[in-house]
Amino acid sequence: MPRIVRCSLIQATNVSPAKAMVDKHLGYIRQAADAGAQIVCLQEIFNGPYFCAEQEIRWYDVAEAVPDGPTIRLMQEEARKRPIVLIVPVYEREQEGIYYNTAAIIGNDGANLGKYRKTHIHHVAPGFWEKFYFRPGNLGYPTFDVGVARIGIYICYDRHFPEGARALGLNGAEIVFNPSATVAGLSEHLWKLEQPAHAVANGYYIAAINRVGVEPPWNIGEFYGSSYFCNPRGQIIAQASRDKDEVLTADLDLDLIAEVRKTWQFFRDRRPEQYNSLVRA
Repeated sequence: MPRIVRCSLIQATNVSPAKAMVDKHLGYIRQAADAGAQIVCLQEIFNGPYFCAEQEIRWYDVAEAVPDGPTIRLMQEEARKRPIVLIVPVYEREQEGIYYNTAAIIGNDGANLGKYRKTHIHHVAPGFWEKFYFRPGNLGYPTFDVGVARIGIYICYDRHFPEGARALGLNGAEIVFNPSATVAGLSEHLWKLEQPAHAVANGYYIAAINRVGVEPPWNIGEFYGSSYFCNPRGQIIAQASRDKDEVLTADLDLDLIAEVRKTWQFFRDRRPEQYNSLVRA
C-alpha cells in the first residue's frame, strides 16, 4: 500500500489578546482535522505577535515551560480529542533568564514526543532582534516518529543553513516542517529557492509556513504567507495565498522519497571525510 500522509499548515494574521490568537488556531486545527489531516503545524510563536520586532523585557513574561506550560497542555488535549499530531511553536522558558524559540511535537494521543529549539538565532534589521530573546538551540537536529511519518523541525532563520537541513535528512526525516515569520523585501525572493533546494539535496518533503499581514505597532513589513508543501523533487505541490488566513492541506506520498533517493544517491556519494574544514570555528 502507498504511504500517503495528509498534512495541514496554518498561516494566520495576529489578533489580540493572546487567548484570541489561541482560540483562532483551535478553530483552524478543527478545520484541518475535519479535512482528514494527520499532522498539523502552526506558525512560529503562533500564540501572539512577532514581538522580536522590538527589544523589551516585558516579553520575557509570555514565555512558558515546554511541555508543562498552559499552551502545550491545551494543545495536548486538542491532539487527543481529534486525534491529530500537532507541531506547536511557542516561546519557551527553561528557567528564569533562559529562553528558547521552540516547537513542541505532540502525538495524536496527546503524548509529548519531544521538542526542537531553533538553532540559528539572527539579529538583523528591519526588526528581527532575536538574540535579545532566545538562546541558540542545544538539542541538535532530532527527528520524531509520529506514527505515520518521521518528521524533523527547522524554525524560520534555520532554513538559510544547509548543514542542519542535511543533518535532519541523515537523522531520518521524511518531512521537515519550517514554521516561520518573515517579511517581504527581506527574504521573499529566497522563499521558493532555499527550501526546495533542501528538499532536493536531501530527498524529503518540506512544509514551509509563514505568518500573514502587517503587525502594529511595529509595522516592520508584510508577513507574506505563501506557505507551501514541496516534494523531494523540489516541486511545490500546494501553496497558500499571500495575504489571507488559510489552512493548507495536502497529501504527501512518502514512497516518492525512496524513488528519488534511489535515482540521485546523494547520501551514498557524500564525502564527509573531506568536510572537516567546514566545522572548524
